[in-house]
Amino acid sequence: MAAPSKRGVYRRILKQLKPYSALVALTIFLALVTVAGNLWAPIIFGDTIDLIVSRREVNFEGIAYKFILLACVIAATCVAQWLMNIINNRITYEVVRDIRSKAFAHLQVLPLNYIDSHSYGDIVSRNIADVDQFADGLLMGFTQLFTGVLTIIGTLVLMLTLNWIIAIIVFFITPLSLFVAKFIATKTYSMFIATSKIRGEQTAFVEEMIDNLKVVQAFNHEEENGRQFDKINDELTKTSLKSIFYSSLTNPCTRFVNSIVYAAVALSGALTLIFPSVLPIAFSAGKLTTLLSYSNQYTKPFNEISGVVTELQNAVACAARIYELIDEPAQIPDAPNAKELCDVKGDVSFEGVDFSYTPQKPLIRNLNISAKAGQRVAIVGPTGCGKTTLINLLMRFYDPQEGKITVDGNDTQNVTRRSLRLNYGMVLQDTWLMQGTVRDNITIGAPQATDEEVIAAAKAAHSQNFIMQLESGYDTVIGEDGGNLSQGQKQLLCITRIMLCLPPMLILDEATSSIDTRTEMRIQNAFAKLMQGRTSFIVAHRLSTIKEADIILVMKDGNIIEQGTHEELIAKGGFYYNLYNSQFAK
Repeated sequence: MAAPSKRGVYRRILKQLKPYSALVALTIFLALVTVAGNLWAPIIFGDTIDLIVSRREVNFEGIAYKFILLACVIAATCVAQWLMNIINNRITYEVVRDIRSKAFAHLQVLPLNYIDSHSYGDIVSRNIADVDQFADGLLMGFTQLFTGVLTIIGTLVLMLTLNWIIAIIVFFITPLSLFVAKFIATKTYSMFIATSKIRGEQTAFVEEMIDNLKVVQAFNHEEENGRQFDKINDELTKTSLKSIFYSSLTNPCTRFVNSIVYAAVALSGALTLIFPSVLPIAFSAGKLTTLLSYSNQYTKPFNEISGVVTELQNAVACAARIYELIDEPAQIPDAPNAKELCDVKGDVSFEGVDFSYTPQKPLIRNLNISAKAGQRVAIVGPTGCGKTTLINLLMRFYDPQEGKITVDGNDTQNVTRRSLRLNYGMVLQDTWLMQGTVRDNITIGAPQATDEEVIAAAKAAHSQNFIMQLESGYDTVIGEDGGNLSQGQKQLLCITRIMLCLPPMLILDEATSSIDTRTEMRIQNAFAKLMQGRTSFIVAHRLSTIKEADIILVMKDGNIIEQGTHEELIAKGGFYYNLYNSQFAK
């Protein structure tokens, strides 16, 4: 999906601010107070200068009063600005929290084909780095944009009251800086988009290398990876420098224009004082001082706004990538009349199912399977034949393009995903453990389980021994993806989860592939007890582990080419016979 337009991004940001309209109104009020204080101070200072008429004619009492008033105004302005900054921070990070939460929540309901077709690092970069960049730009916008605009309007009005001719000169010269800033900002937006994209590629590459560092080192691929990283890093450096170079032109260009404004005010004001008859306007040295201060205050926001515009370009570019993720179509929601699947017996069938990940490459065609409640169904076949795809279809990670899958006669597309998945227990070859205690990882599917139930499940899964050898037993905190646990230990913990939940249907996808032979025999015995009365789908490459299955489905190129018991298929002497004997050939 294409990224939203810049105007569309601005509209959505304003929509995100709607829940915080009260805080926005308060920060605008405080910005008014801050600007009013900054504009009043030069008037007080100019009036103070006018109290010094000559060397012998100085109104010290009036000057003292003015200084006290000036101190009060400055103090009030500082307090208002401090409060405004606090509120601006609150608004910014509340909005950022909402966007990040929305992005993460949407990520949870994206179809798996999106996750499978996009790099994890780029998705992570959108949720972390891009949101941070957006926060920085939004904070600058709140902090400087309101006060900048109000200062420009306020100083222009006051300059008109002091000397309308000088005010008109300032008014016509200053817009040059706006044209410069707008021209540069337009050019830099596409550069910031490119920078964010390459940053996402770099994050993806680094994450991939960290996850697979053992493989990298085992195949001596460090130098090649270094060259690839340098290529991406150099590209990021070039785009970053290019975007920063062009955006950095904004400030010096606007400062140049502002210097011309200051010189024009000083020159025209001095001429007014020297030749009062030329411009018949009541004018004094104090008023000239005030005007010079206003000219600085008037031009300074243009510099700040130009800087804000640059940051906003980066922020909007990052926000566009975040909204692009949020706008990705979610998985097909549950049907409006979808019912909860309960009291499941475990009759599962595939009826004329067609499925492919991409339309150009058909995978499963007209698949028909019938598994009765309590049966053990083994799925075997060469790599890429569609075994794992069957698991994805059973769990509704993907939906078939044609045909239907039923559980107890209920079409799975007419029941809620949550209730369907609650009735399946799944152990995959690829283990997943979260950061937390061993107990937390075991009780993911049964958070209310008692310690006795957890220990019983661990004993049944033969994980009790190694758990008790850990530093704190069940309270041992393990790192992301299992930390320092071996692959076999991680798989045992995943098996323990299922032993604790005891769902009516099981999916075991190479569930014991990382476990030693002796432990595997014990686990198989535990599984045999667990599978009694439960419909079980077992994907296995080691065919010795599925000899006791009630039905063995032999798949090839997405089709069931043979099915039957182990003895029946061996007696047939077909594909399964050759596959089985190839694992035990002398």
